Amino acid sequence: MTEERTFDEKTLKYLRMLSRSYPSVQSVCTEIINLRAILNLPKGTEHFISDIHGEYEGFRHILRNASGSVRRKIDQALGDYVSSAERGKLAALIYYPELKLQELKEQGQLTREWYTLTLKQLVAVCRITTSKYTASKVRKLLPADFAYVITELMTTGSKDFNKEEYYGQILDSIIDIDRADKFIIAMCTLIQSAVIDRLHIVGDIYDRGDSPHLVMDELEKQRTVDIQWGNHDILWMGAAAGSRCCITNAVRICLRYSNYDFLENGYGINMRPLSLFALETYLDDPCECFLPKSDAHSPYEQQNRSIIAKMHKAISIIQFKLEGKAAMDHPEYGMQDRRLLDKLDLERGVVTIAGKEYALLDRNFPTVDPKDPYALSPGEQEVVEGLRASFLGSEKLQRHIDFLYEKGSMYRYYNKCLMFHGCIPMEKDGTCAKVEIFGHTCQGKSLFDYCEKIVRQARYSQNPEHRSRGANFMWYLWCGSRSPLFGKDKMATFERYFVEDKETHKEISDPYFKLACTDEVADIILKEFGITDPEAVIINGHIPVKIKKGESPIKVPGRLVIIDGGMSKAYQSVTGIAGYTLVYNSHEMYLSEHEPFSSVEDTVRNNADMESRVIPFKTFSERIKIAGTDDGRDISDRVKDLEMLLEAYRSGAVKSKN
Repeated sequence: MTEERTFDEKTLKYLRMLSRSYPSVQSVCTEIINLRAILNLPKGTEHFISDIHGEYEGFRHILRNASGSVRRKIDQALGDYVSSAERGKLAALIYYPELKLQELKEQGQLTREWYTLTLKQLVAVCRITTSKYTASKVRKLLPADFAYVITELMTTGSKDFNKEEYYGQILDSIIDIDRADKFIIAMCTLIQSAVIDRLHIVGDIYDRGDSPHLVMDELEKQRTVDIQWGNHDILWMGAAAGSRCCITNAVRICLRYSNYDFLENGYGINMRPLSLFALETYLDDPCECFLPKSDAHSPYEQQNRSIIAKMHKAISIIQFKLEGKAAMDHPEYGMQDRRLLDKLDLERGVVTIAGKEYALLDRNFPTVDPKDPYALSPGEQEVVEGLRASFLGSEKLQRHIDFLYEKGSMYRYYNKCLMFHGCIPMEKDGTCAKVEIFGHTCQGKSLFDYCEKIVRQARYSQNPEHRSRGANFMWYLWCGSRSPLFGKDKMATFERYFVEDKETHKEISDPYFKLACTDEVADIILKEFGITDPEAVIINGHIPVKIKKGESPIKVPGRLVIIDGGMSKAYQSVTGIAGYTLVYNSHEMYLSEHEPFSSVEDTVRNNADMESRVIPFKTFSERIKIAGTDDGRDISDRVKDLEMLLEAYRSGAVKSKN
């Protein structure tokens, strides 16, 4: 006879609260059985992506083809009896069902036979794609309109002798009542959703590409996503909080990459005041150093580039003024070397940098007063305040920033993966650098934690001083020498525009990027975050891996990987590829190395796909089950609580409802 357990009052209070969700012995037993079974399922597949930089079409395709995983599921389900060309057509349909159906309709291929065959193939692919999920989880993924029918098709095989006619009649009815197109779209969406169980974005959604707002819209649709902020994300978070330094940097980058439409049409940022000011101030200035990074193929585009160049120069000068003042107001940032406007000698056409004179590529600074070089002119002040009002008043931008706060953080440790975008600032001897922030000395993990605290205060604090301090601090996180999101000694923006000597353009990377490429330092990093698991992995983005020069994304085999492969078109000439996805399933971790994405049109018309090469990173001797994941540990804790509630019911300590 087992000894009856007694419960203290605190435990009983918790169990009574738990009993509201599980009011009877039977409901507790059912949930225990369910949760114990779930623990023995294979873990879901996680995808890690970094440095999207506004490349919406390429990013969307990576999600829709799940870094090549969808095609592998098709091959697994149909490879024995469907040709490769036909499997390619089916893949294109799954990626872009509405567009592919329209094309097939125009070609007259949507026959009854095509519908019947395609529906059967989609059911087969869907069955394999969802095979390691519980029936309950699959039901939650199903579109409401077709949940019952899809469930029946997936649980009733076409070769089931007893239900063969039943199965066939379901397909016939879908076609007869003209629901086949909508049903196919629902099945394709289900497959896309089921292939990726969790999405991790390791920083830098914004800048360079022309559609970061559409990337954010896509991320909002994902059922499970987390984001580790990159310095480009923090720049936009600071801009949305009203930081003038962040706003001018964000606008400057958009103009540099000719993303004028994105600012106005994406977020409703009013660019007209800047346009008028730039045309008036720099009317006769060709602004050659500020021509945007885009090709001009027509006289109209050439004229447009000229206007953008003037706006680009105008906002850059405003930025340098604001940054110079911020560096002076915050000596603790250690950014005095960014105060270069007072080092100009316009009569001689030189600037003094680190005690050495350099010739200026551009000598026209009509708004810079040599007596007070960091003072904004009345026109510049009006431009800045107008932009600030637009950023603060942009409903869509503010919604996206709320999403970044909700899903984002400076770092995350999940399923033995430590993710952060940039670096851990280090000294040359491998120790974590000590950084002084508002009177607090931080290093390693405490630096990340304190930076996140200040960033969150910028959004949520009731103290106006804390909100203002946090907004301005995000400029430091964007480009400060000891920022864990930046990781360089300076951001040489001024030098790149105005000085030809490339020695001045150099930005020295933090020692982290060399030192972390050893087992010893990888261990130090993990221990700094309290991680002792020998299987733990460090995942970074931020620094493009130059494949063309022989660099490898795998810095420490099985321990540390950098997954910035140049999704941004601006980097593809350097990297030679178009990005990486790190895929982590129950059997292995591998990198999917992507070739540049041609276009949605090419995929739909020619069944072209983004070519991806698989690079092994880590394999597991035993298949990982949910029990071995963070979610599994939470489930195990839940089971223990339910077992305790069951014991309380049976002992009479808590009243059970029949």
